[in-house]
Amino acid sequence: MIYKNYEAQISFSEEDEVFFGQVVNIERDIIAFDGYLVHELKQSFQAEIDDYLNDCKAVGKKTEKPICSRSL
Repeated sequence: MIYKNYEAQISFSEEDEVFFGQVVNIERDIIAFDGYLVHELKQSFQAEIDDYLNDCKAVGKKTEKPICSRSL
């Protein structure tokens, strides 16, 4: 899953019955998200990326640029 060049790896927890993911093409910051349905997962991913970008801007922190994304 890719949004604004940030690429996420998605997993599924059978025990919790939830999809969860983490951005994998950045090195320092951690961006994680989850959702019970695929559309919830996509919305959560996009919201987390947008929040990350906005939060960094608000505090004057330089955002971590994604390392070249690979095709899925």
